Amino acid sequence: MDNQSIFQYSWEILPKKWVHKMKRSEHGNRSYTNTDYPFPLLGFLKWHTYTRVQVSIDICGVDHPSRKRRFEVVHNLLSTRYNSRIHVQTSADEVTRISPVVSLFPSAGRWEREVWDMSGVSSINHPDLRRISTDYGFEGHPLRKDFPLSGYVEVRYDDLEKRVVSEPIEMTQEFRYFDFASPWEQRSHG
Repeated sequence: MDNQSIFQYSWEILPKKWVHKMKRSEHGNRSYTNTDYPFPLLGFLKWHTYTRVQVSIDICGVDHPSRKRRFEVVHNLLSTRYNSRIHVQTSADEVTRISPVVSLFPSAGRWEREVWDMSGVSSINHPDLRRISTDYGFEGHPLRKDFPLSGYVEVRYDDLEKRVVSEPIEMTQEFRYFDFASPWEQRSHG
C-alpha cells in the first residue's frame, strides 16, 4: 500500500470528530485533530492493518503567539511496513492539556516531557512529567516566543563557594562610541 492509498483510506475510514483536516505531501501525510483525540487517533494508526505505525520519531511543540490556540503539538510517526511518514498535529492554548500517548509508544514519554519542559504544554496524567532539558529550578519555558533571549537568571561557577550558583541576570553596558563612517566612503577619487 503506497502513501497515497494510506492517505485516501485514512480519510475515508477515520471518524470526522478525530480528524478535521488532512493534507498530503511528498514528505508524508498530515492529520489535524483537537486535544481530545490524539490518543485514539494514534492508537488507530498503530494497530490498523493498513497503517501499522510502529515508531514515534518525535513530538515537537511549536509556539504561535498570535493565534488563540497558540501551541501546536506535532507527533511525527513512521510506518516501516508501508514506508510512510504520518504527522498528527493538534493545537492547544496555555491551559489546555493534551492526552499522553506514552502507553502506545514508550519512547513518547521522553518527547512529551521535552514538549512540556521547553514549550509548557502539559499532558493529562503523564506518568513522569518533570523537567528533562533544563534545571529543576528553571523558571519558564525557553522555546516560547515570549521568553526573554537572555533568560531570567545567569548560572556561573563561584570559586569562593566551590559550586555553581544562580543569580538574577544583570545586564549592564558601559557607554561606547560607535564610528559609523565607512573607511571606503572617506577615500578621495583623485
